Amino acid sequence: MSLVSSNPILAQSTLTRAISQSAPSTATCTVAGVINKTAGCVMLAAISGAIAVPVTTNFPAALWIAFIVSFAVSIAAIFLVRKSPRMAASITVLYSVAQGFMLGALGMLLQGILETNKISVPGGIALQAFVIVIALMLAMLTLFRMGILRGGAMFQSVLKVVTLGIFFIFLIAIVVSLFGGSIGVLALPTATGTSNMALIGLGINAVVLIVAALWLIIDFRQVQDAVEAGAPASAEWYLAFGLVVTLAWIYLEALKLVFRLAMMFGNRK
Repeated sequence: MSLVSSNPILAQSTLTRAISQSAPSTATCTVAGVINKTAGCVMLAAISGAIAVPVTTNFPAALWIAFIVSFAVSIAAIFLVRKSPRMAASITVLYSVAQGFMLGALGMLLQGILETNKISVPGGIALQAFVIVIALMLAMLTLFRMGILRGGAMFQSVLKVVTLGIFFIFLIAIVVSLFGGSIGVLALPTATGTSNMALIGLGINAVVLIVAALWLIIDFRQVQDAVEAGAPASAEWYLAFGLVVTLAWIYLEALKLVFRLAMMFGNRK
């Protein structure tokens, strides 16, 4: 069996090595198995995010610690899951908890900024971002199931190039911020009013969100190929990790988008 990996998060070249290193199993990988494991991790992330709210409220310093720890865990998780597929289950759970805490803390921070500016968001920024994630996931799944987007070679190549471009843009923004500067259209503090800079920032945010959502097509294709190839059930955790990473990215961009829209067009109390 040779499965070409279409998701760089999952493997650098092929899934074959990862599957061969997975724990031996007579059962085979199923779509339901991957969905259940992904859903469980999303639930863990939600619980962790909920815990982050009172923790960071009582201990503000925990917010920045959460960002640093989450970044370190993310890098380590991506590296370890590719090197040691047998650890995929524990790595995916740890990644979900860390990302959930960080995203929960970020959501609380952005919600606080909106409240300070007396801007109301029906249901709260976290709920609206979650609704966007669900809507995009269902939309991508529908497009995939209908055969409109199949995640073919050309689709993968274009998406990877665009994603690499986004990565370098944000990497430059991080480097600039270390020297006390900022790239205006990317900085959330500029998301006020309807100035050209704010509108461009909103447009970039929307484009990045769409790119993140399109990665779900590749994730779905990866799962389908693994199931059709008869991959062992132990590979389900490996595939679930890729989905969790994509969903976390989508939720992050959805949070930022809701925040920008609220700051620009929200009703002030």
